Amino acid sequence: MSYDPLNTPNHPDAAHPASAGTAPHPGTPNPPDSAPGAPHLDFAGSTPYEDYVHADVLTHLQELRSEDPGEMVFLVTTQVMELWFTVLVHEWETAARALREDELPRALDALRRSRRELDALNASWLPLAGLTPAQFNSYRGALGEGSGFQSAMYRRLEFLLGEKSAAMLVPHKGTARAHAELEKALHEPGLYDEALRFLARRGHPVPHSVLDRDLSRRYEPSEQVEAVWAEIYRGDQRGEEVRLGEALTDVGELVWRWRNDHLTATRRAMGSKQGTGGSAGVAWLEKRATKSVFPELWTARGRV
Repeated sequence: MSYDPLNTPNHPDAAHPASAGTAPHPGTPNPPDSAPGAPHLDFAGSTPYEDYVHADVLTHLQELRSEDPGEMVFLVTTQVMELWFTVLVHEWETAARALREDELPRALDALRRSRRELDALNASWLPLAGLTPAQFNSYRGALGEGSGFQSAMYRRLEFLLGEKSAAMLVPHKGTARAHAELEKALHEPGLYDEALRFLARRGHPVPHSVLDRDLSRRYEPSEQVEAVWAEIYRGDQRGEEVRLGEALTDVGELVWRWRNDHLTATRRAMGSKQGTGGSAGVAWLEKRATKSVFPELWTARGRV
C-alpha cells in the first residue's frame, strides 16, 4: 500500500481535501500526466510494445485442461522452456555459421551468450522441482500422450549438439514446418562439426573419417580428435583454440546439468513410473544423463 500524506489525521489538509487540488468529476478518467518526461500513453492502435513482443498472444496461449491450480505453472514453465530452446538454437546456429566463416570472435560471443541462457533455462526447473507425486498426478492426465520428448525445437537443439537420429523426425511428420526444419538440421553440420572443421583449417590433424562423416548420424567419439584436443590444451592457454574448447566445455557442462535437473525433477514427481508418451520415464532420462556432448573435450583432459 502506498503512503498518502492527506490521509494522516494531523495533516493540515486532511479535513479539507479540496484544498489539495480540484478532484476530477466521478466517472471521468484522469487526464494523462503532462509532466515533462511522462510516457506517451495514447496510441492509434496497439502499443509499440505489443507490436514487438506480442505479449497478448503469449499470455493467452495457456489452455488449461484440468481444474488443478498447479497446472498453470506447469504449462507456463514448459512454454518458457520452449522459448529458451529457440534462443539456444539461434545462438548455436550463429556460432556454427561464424566458425564456418572463420570468425572465431563472433562464434565465442554467441557461445558465451548461450552459457547465460542455459543458466536461465536450467533455472526453469525451479517451479517444478518440488512437485510431489500427488501434485503432479492431479493434472498429469491433461497431458494425454504428450511428452517433452516430442518437442521439435528441443530436437533441433539436440541435433546441433551432435545427437542426430532420422527416427526423431517421425513424430513430426504431421507438422510440415517442424518436419522440414528438422530434416534440414539432420543433414547439416552441427556445432561440434563446425568446430572440428575450424581446427582442421587451422592445421590440426582432425581425421577425414570425422570431417567427411555422415552428418545425419549421431556423432561418435574419435581417439584422433581426443589427441587433437589434448595437444591444444598442452599449448598456449591464452590461444584461440583453447578459448574455443573452453566455451564448448561450458556449454557441454550446462547441457549435462539440464539433463540431470530434468532427471531429478522427474524422479521427485513420478518415481519409476512409465513416462508420458510411452517413454520409459526415469530409466530413459538416466541413460541420457550419463552422456556428454563434445565427448573428446572431456576425455582429452586426462591426457594433458
